[in-house]
Amino acid sequence: MARLQSDRFPLKAPLIAGLGVAAALIAGVAALTWLAGGPAPTVSASADINGQPAAVLASAEIAGEPGDGPVPFSDAQTEEVSLPGVRDTADALSTQESARASGPAEPIAPPAPLEGFYENGPGGPLPIINASGVRPDQAYAMDFDGAADVPTVSIIVGGLGLSESLTTRAIEALPAEVTLSFAPYADDLQTWINRARADGHEVLLELPMEPFDYPNNDPGPHTLLVDASATENSRRLTWLLSRTAGYVGVANYLGARLGAAEGPLTEIFTALEDRGLSIFHDGAGRRAILSQAGRQADARMTIADRVVDSDPTPRAIDGRLLELEALALQNGTALGSGFAYPATVDTVAAWADGLEGRGYQLAPASFVMGIRNPVEADSQASSQGDHGGETDHADPHGDTH
Repeated sequence: MARLQSDRFPLKAPLIAGLGVAAALIAGVAALTWLAGGPAPTVSASADINGQPAAVLASAEIAGEPGDGPVPFSDAQTEEVSLPGVRDTADALSTQESARASGPAEPIAPPAPLEGFYENGPGGPLPIINASGVRPDQAYAMDFDGAADVPTVSIIVGGLGLSESLTTRAIEALPAEVTLSFAPYADDLQTWINRARADGHEVLLELPMEPFDYPNNDPGPHTLLVDASATENSRRLTWLLSRTAGYVGVANYLGARLGAAEGPLTEIFTALEDRGLSIFHDGAGRRAILSQAGRQADARMTIADRVVDSDPTPRAIDGRLLELEALALQNGTALGSGFAYPATVDTVAAWADGLEGRGYQLAPASFVMGIRNPVEADSQASSQGDHGGETDHADPHGDTH
């Protein structure tokens, strides 16, 4: 027992001394707090940092020499303190915000109609060749710096303007090199065309043409008809062409019966050529008659090699797109047409994403037209209505439908 007591008691003195030191420290802190005039500040994870206005944070004080007063943050401060990666992320976000604020990097297409390229029509501006001989299909074509010796595929997607969701999807999802074709009956047609052109697409206007089962299958008011007089078809065509401005040319909507009637078709093609418009036909009708009407009218006309979504399933569309690649490899160019089905838009967008890696280029329809039917050099300096020398307008691919 005596040993046990001798083992414990030596610990009492240091313990009592430690408690005395702790009590002295607490008393000292309390005394300093009282002398400083208030309780010591606390730091809490729940402090409202984000809620402080920038002006308040900017006026925070930094302790300086006695009597110097508050020292504000300076814009001239050159030394930054940051965590690794934080500054890079902030710079990237700042750059993105600046890009959004300054608008798109690519130039927006000039508003249509362009001065000198229109006259007043019954529904709006009518396209004309300007006084220097420059055609609307040249003035409204989108810039494309592709090479003529690279296998080239062009795609026209039509039926746009009637459905807001389908039209928006086509404009936004398809590459700018895809040409978009609009129905003449769309509400706010000029707004849609302006939007497509601002996004980089060149556009076409669709002309309703008589099918074999007309009027059971009616393309709409002002349809161009086989049995209508030349004056009546001219009146209808003038109304259709004056619905909007900014298009490089026209595409047919239906029209298999009219496409087999060389006389009426030649009259329509002649009127379109007189206004400097390119003609893109999907091949509905007899291809030999279509080509012959184009030659008779001395028109810039070409025929699509494939309707890519005659079977509107992704697998079938993929097959048609591969056929266009083969034709482009064989002939230098290939032209496909389709409708703005969701499957068409999605499949074309996915296909186009890897086209360059396979050795092809996707180009606006006007680029293919320029290769197949170049504008004669002297026609660009000629007066309005003089369209230059004779050109071979036969479709180089034959009857592929």
